[in-house]
Amino acid sequence: MLVRSKVIAALEAKKDRFAGYQVELRDTLDRYREALERLPSLSRAEIEARFDEAEIAWPGARPTDEQDRLHDTVITFGERWANHQQARAWAREVLLNTPTFAVDGSQISPSHDFSLPVGAVQVGWFENPHAPGGQYVKDLAFEVLAPDELAGEEESGDGDFPDWRVNQRRFEMECRVIVEYIQAHAAQYPQGGAAPAPLCFFDGSLVVSFTRHMHPNLRRDYVRAVTDMLRASQAGRVPLVGYVDTSSARDLVTMLAHLYRLPPAPRLNDGALLRSRMGWGDRSQVYLCARDDNVLPEYGPQAREICFTYLKTTADGSPARLEFPRWLAEDEAELERTLNLVRAECVVGNGYPYALETADAVAVISLQDRERFYATFQQFAEKENLPLRYSRKALSKRTRR
Repeated sequence: MLVRSKVIAALEAKKDRFAGYQVELRDTLDRYREALERLPSLSRAEIEARFDEAEIAWPGARPTDEQDRLHDTVITFGERWANHQQARAWAREVLLNTPTFAVDGSQISPSHDFSLPVGAVQVGWFENPHAPGGQYVKDLAFEVLAPDELAGEEESGDGDFPDWRVNQRRFEMECRVIVEYIQAHAAQYPQGGAAPAPLCFFDGSLVVSFTRHMHPNLRRDYVRAVTDMLRASQAGRVPLVGYVDTSSARDLVTMLAHLYRLPPAPRLNDGALLRSRMGWGDRSQVYLCARDDNVLPEYGPQAREICFTYLKTTADGSPARLEFPRWLAEDEAELERTLNLVRAECVVGNGYPYALETADAVAVISLQDRERFYATFQQFAEKENLPLRYSRKALSKRTRR
């Protein structure tokens, strides 16, 4: 039971620390924003020369051709509307006859309440053709992980990553669904055809820095799943966007620190740095991701093929981070088409891509779903004469709650 008066007293006791944090963050932010304002004065060649002189192989981010072509760090979105009805009309026009595809996943991790280990992964996807009379597709794949597929922490060497096998399987399935969709589209509509290429959304980052402390074999599995998507996107010329709604990435911050020899700013992220300069629909320049995380180098030929930009999709919040293959960044017309598709999806979804929102709704496994899964598993165990014991403590909690 939480006692509100106790919480208030505890917060009041440390109010000076909260105020001090804000002052320190504001001072750091001012220094980095000043550096950001100076960035357009440098050419791409000058920036790269500074990195070479300091022997910095992974400076966080590297400029693209936009550094010399756009002469600003933020590109203003030209469309303005008087009301949401006008915005939705624009979005409908942009999306017309262009399929968008999104995938998301959910999982059931092994429970210590059962003597027999079992896990499950559910991946859902949503395709909207945005065509008059066209039928959208909602579907999902469900897979059970048996005991021999749920290696223990001792076997994996990844004791800091509980449920690692279920997490990995979910990630691989999400990537595989996108690869199969891209390949199917490429086979049906060869390059140069009349049909516009679809836009594929991946829910999350294409740079799997979260694997840096994992066992090397496990990390390679994650990297392989992402690079398979990158290769499929390039081969089929189908735009792929890794969408991160609330990003804590610091690639641009790190680049500025190296360029202008600024003090480290571990509490500052790219979104906070750019936020005040951006209105709805505005985006940052496109940069190459060059994060020094000991993971990106393992991408092999794709190590320098992931680009990112920040796109403002809400009036008040920080910009979302969009990651995509380099081939898309180098095709100016296709990049602008893709960014408009993302904007349009966010108009329909009120600040978040509607396709991703719908894929999440398809894939989600609720608490009630989990209860039904375990009840079904118990019935299955009885039918197959499998010995299954259930924790008395867990039963007690379920009864009391």
